[in-house]
Amino acid sequence: MNKDKTESKRSNFMTRRGLLGASAAVGAGVAATAATAVGTASAGPSARPSADRSAPPGGLRLRWLGNNGWEIRIGAGDSAATVLIDPWLTRFWTGTYSEAGAAPETPIEVDTAVIDGYGLRADQILVTHGHYDHMTDVPHLAKTTGATVFGTESHVNTMRAMGAPERQLSVVAGGERLQYKGYSVQVVRSLHSMGGEHPRVAFAGTRPGQVPKAPETISDLVEGGSLSYLISVNGFDIVNFGSSNFSEHDLEGIRADLVMIQPGGANVPGYVPRLLELLGHPAYVVPTHWDDFDEPLDRPAVDWGGLDALRDAVRKASPKSRFVKLDHLETLSL
Repeated sequence: MNKDKTESKRSNFMTRRGLLGASAAVGAGVAATAATAVGTASAGPSARPSADRSAPPGGLRLRWLGNNGWEIRIGAGDSAATVLIDPWLTRFWTGTYSEAGAAPETPIEVDTAVIDGYGLRADQILVTHGHYDHMTDVPHLAKTTGATVFGTESHVNTMRAMGAPERQLSVVAGGERLQYKGYSVQVVRSLHSMGGEHPRVAFAGTRPGQVPKAPETISDLVEGGSLSYLISVNGFDIVNFGSSNFSEHDLEGIRADLVMIQPGGANVPGYVPRLLELLGHPAYVVPTHWDDFDEPLDRPAVDWGGLDALRDAVRKASPKSRFVKLDHLETLSL
């Protein structure tokens, strides 16, 4: 979308930094750069999983697609499986992290040429929530990959309205465990961050019961319930959070060897230390959703302002955890 046109549409809508709780207080080039845990670590001493936890299994690659988009490759060669989380590659202009913020009437764009240019494969696509920067490209990727797509009833109904293949959509609510060859996926009920003068979820709402009209603007893509996901590869557990909040009750009994968390959580008491304690102080902490997604994906990520605070919080709360920051399209091999 034309930047000037978007600027003219902004009104008094709160910025993402305020409304989504992302407080600083706490294209073309598609080749990934190989990165090891040693090479990309930026804080704290190297941490090893405890004796009752699994070491990295080998043949596991995590590529950051910007925002909370992740490509997780399991295995090698043609037999490798691929799990995508919140893949959003179009990255149309929103102004979300600008002072004015994104206007609710910003039109939704799905650039199929850009999406197809990345040549993504997928066996499963995991949706954490229904906002524009998480779910917009999923219906097209479902068509091109044939993947099973997991999301809440609201997510699935909205994706039906966006033309996603009906037979590939799977409604989940949290608690489901699914076994695949060499790995498993567990769905975990979660919560979205809340921000603003009167804390609330941005673009809140649900789409139960029936398929809504096709969404046209970013305000039509409501949160629709939030989920997090545990991907276990030969006993090595990866947990992804799509927003800076979580449900403590639903994380009981879950431990992580690697966790993907985002900056923010200003209204969540003890956001980082409490989360890392619940997960058993993971060996690896990988920041996600820290880039200004109005900037190009084929260029270095631009921090919207919360990365340093997150790094410091992790260092204080879990000094043996290794903070591994990836840039756009970089890969962490384990």
